Amino acid sequence: MNASEIYLDSGASTRIDPKVFELMKPYFLEKYGNASSTHGFGRDAKEALERARADIAKSIGAKPSEIVFTSGGTESNNFAIKSVAFTNREKGNHIITTKIEHKCILNSCKWLASQGFEVTHLDVDEEGFVSAEDLEKAITDRTILVSIIHGNNEIGTIQDLAAIGKICKSRGVYFHTDACQSYTKTELDVNKQKLDLVTLNSHKIHGPKGVGALYIREGTEIKAWQHGGGHEHGMRSGTENIHGIVGFAEAVKIGMDKRHVEHMTKLRDKLIEGVLQIPDSRLNGPRGDKRLCNNANFSFKKVEAEGIGGYLDQKGVCSSTGSACSEKDTGPSYVLKAIGVPADYINGSVRLTLSRFNTEEEIDYVIKVMPEIIKSLRRGSVFDKVIDLVKKIQ
Repeated sequence: MNASEIYLDSGASTRIDPKVFELMKPYFLEKYGNASSTHGFGRDAKEALERARADIAKSIGAKPSEIVFTSGGTESNNFAIKSVAFTNREKGNHIITTKIEHKCILNSCKWLASQGFEVTHLDVDEEGFVSAEDLEKAITDRTILVSIIHGNNEIGTIQDLAAIGKICKSRGVYFHTDACQSYTKTELDVNKQKLDLVTLNSHKIHGPKGVGALYIREGTEIKAWQHGGGHEHGMRSGTENIHGIVGFAEAVKIGMDKRHVEHMTKLRDKLIEGVLQIPDSRLNGPRGDKRLCNNANFSFKKVEAEGIGGYLDQKGVCSSTGSACSEKDTGPSYVLKAIGVPADYINGSVRLTLSRFNTEEEIDYVIKVMPEIIKSLRRGSVFDKVIDLVKKIQ
């Protein structure tokens, strides 16, 4: 096949669905009013805004009034963590999260620690799961918030939100989850899973970039973090991104079709089975339905990740070494460290993330070229050179 562009980095961003793009067009060129304006253009924008809000709320079992639109996952996570912390500071100053959260959660918590808050980072097991027992023990009478990612952006681990939510509810602690990677790919129900705050994102699900949402359960003690003209029920000021929000809602409606999940799961499993035929390779994270349907994260013994990505790029395959927000970082992934990936594997890790637009033919091609890539890298491996040097000295 012509492998000019096989995109396996959908954990970083996805192509916009053509149907989403078509629905957005009128809000650039024809229905371009401000949703706060009272004339016809403004009313058109307002109606589109509220339809989108209702559609997104319905997808997670929420009320439309509980959805606040934002610029994306990072803003929603910052809003949830920081605003809940400061709004509830008189009740307590303790926040619980994990060692494998997205950087925007970890860095928000790091900043809060500099402001006098206490942060506990829970360990995870070898597949990336949080222990309910560890969480229960960590909660104190000063704990005000638990924030645990739903589907991990690097290794695809899907946490048991219902079990975590039950603990938080029983202890009177707010529960937030970052669902950017899991949204539309696995069950997300704010009532069944007893969620108080949920971060949602558009561009991971074939919607436009620059738009997301924060679900805030009615009655949650949280104040606005961004001030201005009182948009979004007074919770997030700023003129709403109507074309983006319209596209976001349409992407959600299309993404809720479970046939897409079945397709990605089939391709994911084929990819995992094929790549693991390579000697001294391992899958990071769990298997089966406890893993995001589009995520595969591999480590190869005595190989450097940058080399794998470079060779794949030459072969026309887009990949990543982990979270797109951490691509410029040097050193092993903190997520892989947290799950205990062995030292001789951890530097040779690559994340391949699918979308519903990938084909079986593309996966066959990746399975075909990957063994030769790894073999070539191992021939020139610095590990082998060190071993040869040691032998010569002996």
